[in-house]
Amino acid sequence: MTDSATLLILGADGDLTKRLLLPGLGTLLAAHETDLEVIGSGLTERTEQEWRDLVAGAVESVPEPRRTRLLESTRYLRADATDANALAGLLAACSHTPVVYFALPPAVTARVCLVLERIDVPEGLRLALEKPFGSDRESAHELNELLTRIVPERRIFRIDHFLGRATVLNLLGTRFANRMIEPTWHRGAIERVEIVYDETLGLEGRAGYYDGSGALIDMIQSHLLAVLALVAMEPIERIDEVELRDAIAAVLRKTAVWDDDPAASSRRARYGAGDIDGRSLPAYADEPGVDPQRGTETLAQVVVGIDTERWHGVPFLLRSGKGLGRARKIARAVFRPAAPIDGLEGRPQSDWIELDLSSGEVEIGLTMNGGGDPFALEQTTLVARQVPGALLPYGEVLKGILGDDPTLSIRGDVAEECWRIVEPVLAAWRAGRVPLDEYPAGSDGPDGWRQPDPS
Repeated sequence: MTDSATLLILGADGDLTKRLLLPGLGTLLAAHETDLEVIGSGLTERTEQEWRDLVAGAVESVPEPRRTRLLESTRYLRADATDANALAGLLAACSHTPVVYFALPPAVTARVCLVLERIDVPEGLRLALEKPFGSDRESAHELNELLTRIVPERRIFRIDHFLGRATVLNLLGTRFANRMIEPTWHRGAIERVEIVYDETLGLEGRAGYYDGSGALIDMIQSHLLAVLALVAMEPIERIDEVELRDAIAAVLRKTAVWDDDPAASSRRARYGAGDIDGRSLPAYADEPGVDPQRGTETLAQVVVGIDTERWHGVPFLLRSGKGLGRARKIARAVFRPAAPIDGLEGRPQSDWIELDLSSGEVEIGLTMNGGGDPFALEQTTLVARQVPGALLPYGEVLKGILGDDPTLSIRGDVAEECWRIVEPVLAAWRAGRVPLDEYPAGSDGPDGWRQPDPS
């Protein structure tokens, strides 16, 4: 952690700051001592006491005297950050090196960055941006060029909070820190990989953002491709901002839609009315703020391949959806079944290893001799539970930003590669080559879809 910094939150009057950013900061400051000043800014009128109460609720677990020091220094400044004079005033109000966190819609973030390019910025300024990074590969490239005209790439933190989850980072230890997994982690042993993030939640009032993106952009284009990179990357000697991010970029450069056929390798659907755990969910098209004519999907499924020696010919299924009957947030590798053995009854099943991206729990499906008949094969599930990380995902992300360590941030070239991978799918969908299926809320998805293996 750096000795001192000012976290300047633009859009501090929004839901992201209250729901994720400040609670994450609270877990970070409870575990690490640093001289941090927090300044919030937004267009909404807010008194100093209202802002201080909001911050205080998020940092209850921070020990004294750090908590009191933070609350005494924190401020809220109403300002329009797209105005050059107002933005210069916000930067001048920072007592330490500013870390500008854009808790803003992407289009507004881009406008603020255009203003930053025109004004004098403090030495050591760091920028932290929420996804999506652009709206396609070309706009992502243009945004990258704009950002690097303001500060060097190393001081740009593109936030994918999935990379701040201890449960996701557990992939690195599971793969590389033991001799059981890595020797079999290749196409000779693994038949397919499934990365699934199914939610029981519906739209939850997010139509303003979600109806313009959908499941493919909201989840697969960013979060699930980040998980795929950790699953499929080559072994590295150390985890740092160079080696880890180089390995992520290398695997994504080799990733493309399966058989270069986006229509055959993708599916999309949206939920209709239904019941989930005793609560009624209206059809997505009837949700407030939704334009049904857009045809926004709430469930997306894409199969990709990775053209490397390790993974050539292995399909990777990426799936994410809302309004489903059960929550499944997993990365699962399914192994090729072993050859039958004379004298053992039954055919060996496909063994598997599954990491729960929510809890960190690891399950292994293992074929072995039966409990009743030692000459009959059966499959047993082994479970390893993980102690939750001390930091919330945004706490882990902020730790990297405030520590001037971009290891867990998305590098500019990676942001562009993620758009390259999904753009053929988006084009096929916009051309009407892939039908928009429907499924009742509370179901497992549309009839006829190949479902990922059940746990």
